[in-house]
Amino acid sequence: MNIHEYQARQILRDHGISVPPGEVATSTDEVLEAAKRLGGEVVVKAQVHVGGRGKAGGVKLARNAEEAREAADLILGMEIKGIEVRKVLVAPIEDIVSEAYLGIVLDRPNQADTIMVSAEGGVDIEEVASTMPDSIRKLVIDPRYGLLNHQAASLGHYLYDEVGAARQAASVIAKLYSAYRAVGATLAEINPLIVNDRGEVKAIDAKMTIDDNALFRLPDIEACRDLDTENSSEVRAREAELSYIHLDGDVACCVNGAGLAMATMDLVKFYGGEPANFLDIGGSSNPDKVVCALELISEDPKVRSILFNIFGGITRCDDVANGIVEATKRIDIEVPITIRLTGTNEDIGVEILKKNGFEALVDMDEAVKTAVARGR
Repeated sequence: MNIHEYQARQILRDHGISVPPGEVATSTDEVLEAAKRLGGEVVVKAQVHVGGRGKAGGVKLARNAEEAREAADLILGMEIKGIEVRKVLVAPIEDIVSEAYLGIVLDRPNQADTIMVSAEGGVDIEEVASTMPDSIRKLVIDPRYGLLNHQAASLGHYLYDEVGAARQAASVIAKLYSAYRAVGATLAEINPLIVNDRGEVKAIDAKMTIDDNALFRLPDIEACRDLDTENSSEVRAREAELSYIHLDGDVACCVNGAGLAMATMDLVKFYGGEPANFLDIGGSSNPDKVVCALELISEDPKVRSILFNIFGGITRCDDVANGIVEATKRIDIEVPITIRLTGTNEDIGVEILKKNGFEALVDMDEAVKTAVARGR
């Protein structure tokens, strides 16, 4: 789950990191009043769950409250990468002497959290990695011990030669790691981490991604979810206990099991197609899930072919077959459907499909090739 910058900044404050004040506003009048309270000279920042806000015009500086209101008028309602801006963060402008990058990410290949720091802050870390890879220092955290004090100190001194700034940075690094662990994050970034004209190290931008699997024990973090900024289909899928991620292809996949779903998507690519989604209906035998899955798929105008790839274990093939039949009765599906069924109650499922005019394949490669060909 992604959270907004203003929410991530509050988490940092709660863990003792120095973050400038800021106010969230949803209208130009609210921005005007917030700017007045914050001293007039402010930055107005779009709050959306995508990167590239600055390049899209979603971040603007204002010299006074009236300019802040004008900036908000331009930002509120604009779309950034297809997401409408409905709220902005208003924060005072800082006198910046230097900018650095600090990030923590769940490093899956290393099966550990990894801290990354760079003195080249204020720009996309991906750009820094491609143009100046030697400017990034990484530290893989041993999960048995966590981040140790001397490791945080070493990273702080890597960022700053001045002892006071280095010590402050070490403290920020330790506190960010604590916050990252406390909220079940898979990503936490401060970019930029600044030193101002008073020698203070501050976080003036923050980004966090929370592990969905941790939310059941973190109701306060779950409450940060902003449904308005999420894909509506993904929201409905989550409510139906489906794992669904919308993609840009034209071959829709409906599969049981995440591993099989990934393998199916790989095969779609291998045979020249592009997956329209990741969709795992899970291991339960519930025809209603299949109906919901087809409803989600049919709403995507890019979909030109639908592929069911079911390996029946806990999931029964007859339940999936009944779900497909029921869904096609409720929904006017105009694109071809290719079905591969094998496993528990396979014969019953195939018979149900045949009675209702569907063909069921057994071979996975044949099914994928057929689905890709039908989408052309």
